[in-house]
Amino acid sequence: MDANEFWNIVDEARRTAASPTGDDEAVAERAAALLAARPVAEIVAAQQVLWDLMAESYRAPLWAAAYTINGGCSDDGFDYFRGWLILQGREVFERVVADPDSLAELPVVQEAAEEWLPVECEDTLGIAWDAHRTATGEDMPDGFSIRYPELDPSWNYDFEDWERTGRRLPRLAALYAKHVAD
Repeated sequence: MDANEFWNIVDEARRTAASPTGDDEAVAERAAALLAARPVAEIVAAQQVLWDLMAESYRAPLWAAAYTINGGCSDDGFDYFRGWLILQGREVFERVVADPDSLAELPVVQEAAEEWLPVECEDTLGIAWDAHRTATGEDMPDGFSIRYPELDPSWNYDFEDWERTGRRLPRLAALYAKHVAD
C-alpha cells in the first residue's frame, strides 16, 4: 500500500459511500470497508500512509484555517479537521496544504460557513484500524510512527487575532467575517 493506492481508496469511497455528499463519516466507513477487502499487509501499511498524510498536513497556516472555520481548534480538533481534509481527496488535500486560504473556494466550506458548522471527521483516523478489525477480528499491531514537522514560528500567534488572521487568510476571513462580528 502506497500513497497512490490509499488515495484510490479514498476516491472510490467518495464515489460509492451510501451518502457521499455531506456525510464524511459514511465516506470513512466506506473507505474502511474497501480497505478491509485488501490483504492484511496492505491494511497495516495503510495506517502508516495515513499518518504520513497527517504529518504532511501538520502546518500552522492550515491550523489557523481550521481555527477560523471551526471557531476554535484544539490539538484533537486539528487532527479531526485534517481527517476531514484527507477525505476530500488528493487534489483538494494537496491544494489546501499548499494554500489553506483556498478552503474558502470549496462549496462544502462555504455551506458550513452559513451556519458555522464544524468541518471535521474523527472517523478518518480509524479507517485502517476499523479495516484491520473487520478483516482479522484483532486490533491493529503497534509499530507506526508519525513525525510532525516544526510549526512555522511566524504563525505563532493567537488565532483569535482576527485582524492578523484576516491578513494571512483573507478569503476565509471574508467568508467567516459575519461570525466574528456576532
